[in-house]
This record gives sequence, structure tokens and C-alpha cells, in this order.
Amino acid sequence: MSDWVSYYRSEREEEEEEPEEGAEPGGDYQYSGRDSLIFLVDASKAMFQSYEEGEDDDDWTAFEMTIQCIRNVYTSKIISSDRDLLSVVFYGTEKNKNSADFKHVYVLQELDNPGAQRVLELDKYKGNRGKALFRESFGHNNEYSLGEAFWACSNLFSDVQLKMSHKRIMLFTNEDNPHANDSTKTKLARTRAADLRDTGIILDLMHLKKPGGFDISTFYRDIINVAEDEDLGVQPVESGKLEDLMKKVRAKETKKRALARINFYLCKDIFFTVGVYNLVQKAIKPYPVKLYRETNEPVRTKTRTFNQETGSLLLPSDTKKAQTYGNRQIVLEKEETEELKKFDSPGLVLIGFKPLAMLKQHHHIKPCQFIYPEESLMSGSMTLFNALLTKCLEKEVMALCRYVPRRNTPPYFVAMIPQEEELDEQNVQTASPGFHLIFLPYADDIRKIDFTEKVPANEEQVDKMKEIVQKLRFKYRSDSFENPVLQQHFRNLEALALGMMEPEQAEDLTMPKAEEMNRRLGNLVEEFKQLVYPPDYSPEGKAGKRKQVLLMSMIQLPFCNRRW
Repeated sequence: MSDWVSYYRSEREEEEEEPEEGAEPGGDYQYSGRDSLIFLVDASKAMFQSYEEGEDDDDWTAFEMTIQCIRNVYTSKIISSDRDLLSVVFYGTEKNKNSADFKHVYVLQELDNPGAQRVLELDKYKGNRGKALFRESFGHNNEYSLGEAFWACSNLFSDVQLKMSHKRIMLFTNEDNPHANDSTKTKLARTRAADLRDTGIILDLMHLKKPGGFDISTFYRDIINVAEDEDLGVQPVESGKLEDLMKKVRAKETKKRALARINFYLCKDIFFTVGVYNLVQKAIKPYPVKLYRETNEPVRTKTRTFNQETGSLLLPSDTKKAQTYGNRQIVLEKEETEELKKFDSPGLVLIGFKPLAMLKQHHHIKPCQFIYPEESLMSGSMTLFNALLTKCLEKEVMALCRYVPRRNTPPYFVAMIPQEEELDEQNVQTASPGFHLIFLPYADDIRKIDFTEKVPANEEQVDKMKEIVQKLRFKYRSDSFENPVLQQHFRNLEALALGMMEPEQAEDLTMPKAEEMNRRLGNLVEEFKQLVYPPDYSPEGKAGKRKQVLLMSMIQLPFCNRRW
């Protein structure tokens, strides 16, 4: 295989059906196209100068930080969404390469799927050797026109024949006033930026640290624009570290895809539209793709149904479903079976409000979802949603609703927990304003377990175990433990695609740190054994081994609490 895309090929068809025009927003997610992203990178000499302080990312230049950031996006896209389209465009170069033959604009990579060859191409321009190679291959020139660079990016979007749902340009620069002495180029840049906005292309500014600070109001305040679900008044501060830059890019690189778009009914006649989003999804190893041995093309499977007696091919209309009840076979039509599954139309129906204190931890039975208003589908949804959110936050209450996520699914009862917007020190949104949907359990979902033991522990044994637990306590975070099998799988594929000698070994963070645990516990384990086990206890025996496993499970049990 020439790149990673062959390993992560999606099972979705290339062309997806569009939702019917005029159809009401339902609970079934419709794939609307591919996300496309262009990295527009300033290649002037200022981007290649190191920071004077010498304390940010080991004296990385702004250009090196940008290339490393783009590389990280490529590798993550290869794994998570290989069908997206990515491109890299330089402006401020001596040489030019673009469809309109604009001066000082060089299209390094056209809009296409991410792959290993593209990652290797970006790696050439890292380090001192990369600076020299870039200077030799492209050169530097400050006589560029940012408006023409925007025009070249717009042409890249226009040249793509595939359906695109999300178009975005990320502009990386550390120059806050590129056309200070040229009003004509400034006016052209503003005009082209407005054209991008009118055609649905989002322009994001990833401004980098520069001596004296980066002032957005000088030039870029009238240039950049935001998507419908982003706050226009919040502008992140300049990035001086790769970690800060990656945080801003990750927050914007991917379109927020709704799992479903449904109506929220406050009463029978008053409703608005919301989008339902998954906040957490289980990571699984990608399914293997079967390839034809001779042509290396994906193998497609087709299923056909034949009459067992005559061998003739059966059409879907020739088959029916049946259910045996009371020694009688009841035949159902396709429409009847679909009607049996349908309870109600997809949507949320408000039942009432309860104090937040009434929601208990044991009510959590599955990962929650998140809802956010869909103003584009129904005007006024944002206003009504914000009013409901504000009042729930003020009164510290949760909304109880009946929730039908999609057609042919049974209803759930959910608790809607209000959440206020939160920003970090970089003014990057860390928590969106909206409601968390907590799925409430039915009576059958809650079991009553009898914890009564035949031989209860005495008070001295309990106190000793409390000491052991206290010594081994630590601040647990679920995102601190990665799946070692998945991590090693992706590292193996990366090494194979990039031609590495051997893959990087993933660290298994789920393994207990035995040495650290023994150092903390000291003699507590031996003291506990003397209190619990008889004097002739032998850990080498069968019963002893079973008791030893039980002891370790008792020690590790307090750290396995589920959190939500």
C-alpha cells in the first residue's frame, strides 16, 4: 500500500443520498459531504526567525510550529476521517504555482485525501536543513497580495468535483499588518475575504507570537469570519507554543456533525429545533478491508435470496416476515412490521423540571449526549434555547423530557443538565453552552445486590484496609489511560506507511505501578495478611493464590469508580 488511506478505507459509499427537499428534520443522520480544509501559510522571512527569549518550544520558529501542527492534523485525519480533503498553500514565496498564476502564491498540495506521502513531504521542511531546502525550493518575497492568496484558495475549492459540506481556510501568520503601505492590496484582501464569506467558506486566523505582540485590530478584524455556532466576540490570543496552536486548530478543524436534528416540544404548539451530539464514542480498531489479490481493489459483497425449492431469485417484494404464536403462523407485511416498531416521531417532549440535587450518580446508565440549537433549520431556535438554558442555570434545575432519538426506536426518559460556556486562558472554548442529556434508568435497569457476607470483617481488619486504600489513592482521570492495543496498532501502521525501521512502542498506562505501590504501602500488606489469614497460610497453594487475587482486587477496587 502506498499510504494509510488504504488501511482506513471507510465502508460508506462515495456518493451519499441527500435528504429530500422540504423534509422535516428527523432523527436519522444524513451524510452531507466531505469536510475540506486549506492550510494557508505565511512563508515570509519573519516566519523563519527564532524567538529572542529562547524559551518557547526549544527555539522553534513560527514556520516550524506551523508545519508540525499541520503534520499532526494530517496524521489524526488519516486515522479518524481519511475521506476529508486537505491542502497546503504558501504565500510570500519567490516562486509561484497556482491555477490563476498569481505571483508569490505556491500550492504545495492540492485538495485531496491525507496520506503518508503528504506527511513525508511536510517533514522535509523541518529543522535547519528544512529552512535551507525551503529557501532553495521556494524562496521568500514580501510583495505578495493576501487577496490573491484568498482567490487561489477559492479556486482550489471550485476545482473539486466531490460534494463538500464544510469549507474552511486556516491562515497561519505572525504579521499583523501585511499591507501597511499599500491600500490597494488591503482593499483587495477585504473584498476577497467578503467573497469567501458569501460563498460559505470560513476563514480562521491562527496568529503566532511576534516581538511586540500581535494586534488583530490592525488588519485582520475585518478579514476573518466565524461559523454560525461560534462566538464572534471571542478572539483567541496569539500562540507562542505548539501546544496552544494545536489546541486552537483542534477546536476548529472538524465540522461538528450532529447525530440527529430533532424538534424540542415545550408544549403541543411551541417547539424549536436542536442538534444532538455524541460527546464520547468508543474507540475501536478499524475493520480490515478485503482486497482482490490480483488488482488490489476492495472486494464488495452482494447478498441475494433464492427460493429453496425452485432455485429462482427472490425480490424484496417476494419475501414476508412471520411470527409463530399459539401454534399459528402470523404473516406480516413490511409496512406492518415497521409500524410495530414506531412509537412516536423523533423529538424531545418536555415533561417538567426538578432540582439538580435529585439526580444521583447511580442514575447514569450510558454515555450522555449533548444538544445545541439549530438556528439554520428553524429561525428563533437560538433565542428560545438560550432563554431556557439561562433560567435552568439561575434556578439550578434540570428538565425532564421524553426522548425519541430516531425512527423505529423506543422512547427514553432523560434529564437535561444545563451547562454554561467556559473559556481557557487562550480564549478557546472548553465547554459549549447547552444541555447534557442524561439517560434515566427504568425500574428493570436497577438491580438490588445483597452485600451480606457469611464471615464479615472485624473492625481492626476494616481499619487496616482503610489505611491501605488511603495510601494508594490518586487523582483518577479517564483520559489519562489510552487503550494500549489501539495505540500500538496505529503506531504499527504509521511505521509501515512512513517506511520506519521499526514502530514506536506504546506505553501501557493501565498496568499498575508495582514498585510505587510497594513503596507507599511499606509493611501494611504484611500486617493486613496477619490480621486476615491464618498462621499456616501459604500463598503458593491453590487456595492461597485465590485469596491473593481477592486481596489485590480489594486493593484496586476503590480506583475503578465510574464517573460521569
